[in-house]
Formats: sequence, structure tokens, C-alpha cells
Amino acid sequence: MRVRTLLSLAIPLACAALFVRLGVWQLARHDQRAALNSGLDARLVAPPVPLGDLAADTTKARWTRVTVTGRFRYDLEQVQAGRASEGSPGVHLITPLQRDGNDTLVIVTRGWVYSPDAASADLTRWHEAESVSLTGYLVPLVAEGLVAPADPKAALRSLNLAALRTRLGVPIAPVQIVMTSDSLARADSVPKRLPPPIVDAGPHRSYAVQWFAFALIAIIGGGLLFQRTVVADAAKR
Repeated sequence: MRVRTLLSLAIPLACAALFVRLGVWQLARHDQRAALNSGLDARLVAPPVPLGDLAADTTKARWTRVTVTGRFRYDLEQVQAGRASEGSPGVHLITPLQRDGNDTLVIVTRGWVYSPDAASADLTRWHEAESVSLTGYLVPLVAEGLVAPADPKAALRSLNLAALRTRLGVPIAPVQIVMTSDSLARADSVPKRLPPPIVDAGPHRSYAVQWFAFALIAIIGGGLLFQRTVVADAAKR
């Protein structure tokens, strides 16, 4: 009886300790995310820098605002399927940019256009200026992902280096630029530019509150269970 009485208190307290530890961990995750976001947020409001001034390793340049001059390669343009905007189906226009004196193309996401099937668009309808000096923010391209469909006219489902290099057959920089500026074309040929990323710390703080609530429930429930066990044991003596 004595062992059962002790366990009726020890188990809930052990669970409460675990829940508190998980809550503290979620708070630490929140602080880490907030610290990371402060750097990303600063990049989104900082003046743009020339793309060529960035270090070769761009993995730490996410959301850095950049400027670049070149020529859009509309002959190599792609669409990324399944891109919704305010509840409407559409695609993103993915246009490689050729820089003077550089054979490595830079992928530019020019924006969103409506597409009933969310997989196709009249690309000539959305041609802007050919030679441009554009501004946008940088997003590193992942190395692998969904493969490019065998049909060269089919939309891409994933933007990744392997799929783009397979589809285009030319060297591609390991980043994409999400275009935010205009290129002085006809007003009706400019796709809808994508909004800046939303910077938030995620749900970690609310998760922490939940874990602390579980810990409180475990303590209260454990106390009640212990009391009932003690009373029951006393009655059996």
C-alpha cells in the first residue's frame, strides 16, 4: 500500500517536471527564433546592395535586399505551379536573368499571375522590359527537391537547383531573387509582385503556455490522487 501511495504522488510530479522542462525548451526556441528574425527583419529594410558584392557563400544572405542589372531570358522562362494569392489560383513567373560577362544565370521570381488550372499561363502576355536593373530580396535555392517534369512545357512543382539545371541546361546561381521593383513596362504586363516575407517568432510561446498548463494539471491532479490514496489506505487498515 505504501508503495502505491508514493507512486500516486511521484508519477504526477515526474510528469509535471517533464512538462515544465518542455515549456522552458519552447521558451528557449522562441528566444532563438526572435533573435534570428531580428536579423532577417533588418535585412528586409536595409538599403539594397549589388548582388556582386555579396560573398560567394550566400547561405547566410537570406532576405538580403539586392540590386542586379542584366537581361531577362524569356526564352528560358518557367512557371511554378500551385501558387495561390488571396484565394485565387495562379502561378509564379520564374525568369532567368543573364548578367553581362557572366554565364551563370540568376533565377528571378517576377511575381504571381492568375491561372485557372494553377499550372499554366500565357508567358508572352507577361513580358516586361528585357534589359533591367531590378531590386528584390534573396532566397537561397535548395539543392534537391521534386524533379522537373519530362515535358519541357510542364510547370515546375518545386524550385530547386537540380530541377532548374535539368530543365534549363545552363549554369544557375544557387539563389533566387524575388523581384520587388518595376521594370518600366506596360502597366498591364507587370505580374503581381510578391509581398515581403512575414517575420514572426512562431507558435513556441503558446506551446510553452500549454506545457506549463499541463504541469499545473499534473500537480493538482497528483495531489488529489495522493490524498484519495492516503484516505483509502487508512480505511483499509
